Amino acid sequence: MLSILKKLYPGTKTELNYGNNWELLVAVALSAQCTDKRVNEVTKTLFKKYKRLEDYVNADLSEFESDIHSTGFYKNKAKNILAAAKVVRNDFAGEIPKTIAEMITIPGVARKTANVVLGSAYGIHEGIAVDTHVRRLALKYDLTDFKDPVKIERDLMEITREKDWKYVNHTMVMFGRYICKANWHDCTEHPLTDIYPKAADIWPKSK
Repeated sequence: MLSILKKLYPGTKTELNYGNNWELLVAVALSAQCTDKRVNEVTKTLFKKYKRLEDYVNADLSEFESDIHSTGFYKNKAKNILAAAKVVRNDFAGEIPKTIAEMITIPGVARKTANVVLGSAYGIHEGIAVDTHVRRLALKYDLTDFKDPVKIERDLMEITREKDWKYVNHTMVMFGRYICKANWHDCTEHPLTDIYPKAADIWPKSK
């Protein structure tokens, strides 16, 4: 499967726009339950308004909530992002840390976000980011028996060579975003169906 996905999406990287590692963390945080397209629309203005880490540290919470409102769950996202800015400044000297153990001490950062940021910022792949696309496809193609993202990540890490961990999230996200979408559709002609024909039966051809 991964061989096919790598050929379909060579050199795949995040579709989120950002100018530095802190902005990457902000963009990933905003992308929860939101499309990358919407996040990029928001950050186009946001990153011009808040140019430095210190701008986030000093930001007004209610104003920041308004700035990111259209990404959804804006109250929780705003609270976490502004708190994260203070932790990054105070605990990590203004730099995004380079390990998952350190990353998950930052407010609002769990393993998925940590994996995405470490991979995109530093090329560090301690694990595999499991978002909604990866979770859905891992279940669809019988790569795991679990629905919990952390357990799914462990399963994917066990069946994938460590040197290939960096490809799994991005290629599965692209496949799930542009080919095997979450809505009801016919999967018969999908590139991965020949490998696992049962996947075509996961959704009926009509709702």
